[in-house]
Amino acid sequence: MNRFIGFIQGILQTQPGDAFLLFWAKEILGMLLIIALFWLLSNLLVAMLNKWGKRLASFTATDLDDRILQRVIPHVSRLLLTLGVYLAIRSLPLNEKVVMVFSGSLYIVLVVIVCSLIYHLLDEFMQWYVTDSKDGNIPVVVSKQMVSIAEKIISLFLIGTALIVILKHFNYDIFSLVTALGIGSLAIGLAAKDTLAHMISGFTLMLDRPFQIGDRIKLANDKVGDVIDIGLRSTKIQGLDTTVMIIPNSDLCNSTVINLVRPTSVIQGRITVGVGYGSDVDHVKEVLLELATSNGEVLDEPAPLVLFNSFGECALNMLFLFWVNDPSRMGEVTDQLNCSILKRFREEKIEIPFPVRTVQLLSNQTFT
Repeated sequence: MNRFIGFIQGILQTQPGDAFLLFWAKEILGMLLIIALFWLLSNLLVAMLNKWGKRLASFTATDLDDRILQRVIPHVSRLLLTLGVYLAIRSLPLNEKVVMVFSGSLYIVLVVIVCSLIYHLLDEFMQWYVTDSKDGNIPVVVSKQMVSIAEKIISLFLIGTALIVILKHFNYDIFSLVTALGIGSLAIGLAAKDTLAHMISGFTLMLDRPFQIGDRIKLANDKVGDVIDIGLRSTKIQGLDTTVMIIPNSDLCNSTVINLVRPTSVIQGRITVGVGYGSDVDHVKEVLLELATSNGEVLDEPAPLVLFNSFGECALNMLFLFWVNDPSRMGEVTDQLNCSILKRFREEKIEIPFPVRTVQLLSNQTFT
C-alpha cells in the first residue's frame, strides 16, 4: 500500500496542480478502501454463515433454517456491498447534487434489497409450510390456496412500504399520499362492498376450514356435491349430476353446510320398509341384519341397526340403519340392499303390504 501511494505521489510530482490531484487520489483511495473493507466483511460473513450457520442448523429437527440460510446468504452479500458503495460515495467531497443522485440511487437499491430479503424469508417459510403440511410433518393451519394469496398481499405491502420509505428519504410529503390512498380505499370499499364481503368470507373459509378441496358436502338446499375449488370470491362445487355450482363465499359462510367426509368419511344410510301386521318383527330384524352383514361394503363398526319405527296405516314400519365408508358409494350400496331385501322377503314369505282403500257405495243414498 505504501508503494502504491508513493507511486501515485511520484506521478503527481511531475504534473501541474499536483496538490489537487493528490487530494483526489487520497479521496478515491479512501473510497476504494471502504468498498474493499465491506467486500471483505461480506465475504467473511458469508463464510461464517456457510460454516457455522449451517452447522448450527444441522442440530434442528426441520430443514427450515437450512432453506432460509440458502435464500438469505446471497442477499446479505449484496446488502453489504451496496452499503459499502453507498458509504464510499457519501465520503467523497463531490457536489451536493451529484452526491444526492448517486447516494439516492444506491439508497433505492438498498431498500429494494432489504424488501427482497424479507419477501424471500417469508416466501421460504410458506413454501416449507406447504411441503411439510403435505407430507404430514406439521399440522395444517391454513389452506394451501391461501399461501398464494398471502404472497401477493405480502408483496403489495412490501412495495408500498418501500415506496413510502424512499419518498420520505427524498423529503417528499407522504402524508398526502397516505391520505389519498385511504380515501381511495374507502371509495373502492363502498363501491365493491359485496365483492369485499365475498373476499372476507373466502378468507374465513380458508382459515376456519369447514371443508377442503375434494370433500363431499351437503348444502342448505339439500344439494350434495364435491368441492373442486375454493376461490377468493366463490367456491366451485361439482354436483352428483356433474354440473358445477358456483356459490359466493358469503352464502356458504351464512348457511348450514354438512361435511360428509370430515372428521370421518363414514356416512349413514337409511332404508324404511313396511311389513305386514302379521309378520314376526324379530325375524324381520334378523333378516335385515343378515343382509347387511353379507354386504361387503357395509361397515361392522358402527354395527347395522334395525328399529321398529312406527305403526303405519297398513304396515309395521321398520327403519334399517347402516354405515358405509365412502359417501360416493352410498347410492349403489342402497340399491344393492333394496334388491336383496325384496328378494329375501319373497323367499321368507314376509309380506310387504301396499295401501288398500275400501269404498262403499250406498245405492239408496239421495244426493241433493
